[in-house]
Amino acid sequence: MGKRLTQQRRGARKSLGPTHRHRGEIRYPPVPSATGTVIGLMHAPGRTTPLATVELQDGKHLLMIPAEGLRVGQSVSLGEGAKVELGSVLPLRSIPIGAQVFNIESRPGDGGKFARAAGQAGTLVSAGERPVVQLPSGQFRSFEPDCRATIGRTAGSGADAAPLYKAGKKFHAWRSTSKRYPRVRGVAMNPVDHPHGGGSHQHVGRPSTVSSRAPPGRKVGRLSSKKKDTKHHWRRR
Repeated sequence: MGKRLTQQRRGARKSLGPTHRHRGEIRYPPVPSATGTVIGLMHAPGRTTPLATVELQDGKHLLMIPAEGLRVGQSVSLGEGAKVELGSVLPLRSIPIGAQVFNIESRPGDGGKFARAAGQAGTLVSAGERPVVQLPSGQFRSFEPDCRATIGRTAGSGADAAPLYKAGKKFHAWRSTSKRYPRVRGVAMNPVDHPHGGGSHQHVGRPSTVSSRAPPGRKVGRLSSKKKDTKHHWRRR
């Protein structure tokens, strides 16, 4: 009888990471425009970037990912009429081409999804009906013009420059971010532990692409199976 896979154990319980290390939800406020002041910078163990505490005009406090060079006491503007300066949050349609941006919204109002890690930034390469941003991975992605982003580059660059000399250091560092270390390959396991395990040498032994209808214990490998388009099927004559 085989063992339950890692993804099966992970899905059985909701909380895996230490929640006390996460300072709170990081997203843009659902307001059209606002102005605030940075009143503090804090270390966030569950993130690679530090966090900035911004006090808005109405007295509410907001947690944001700070831009590189943001300091305490600096004013931050959010919304359509904000100035194009370091740390300002504007829609993509109001940002000039060539500017570096981070914490980009995937859809207007979702709070920010892209380029949030330490030292990351995308580049706005074109404007129009669908602004195009080159993400840190090099991929070009189009967004809606109402999607918001922050001017600059995320703080905390060089976080991965210092080497981790021991495996225990990396274990605790990854645990703070709710990630599992070490990650063992399936082909390096035994057949009882993983569908890819066993054999005279390390190989999958079967097609690595699995069906989307496969049970949880079998759904390992390449999950993006090819979708067949039967609507526009041309037959040879």
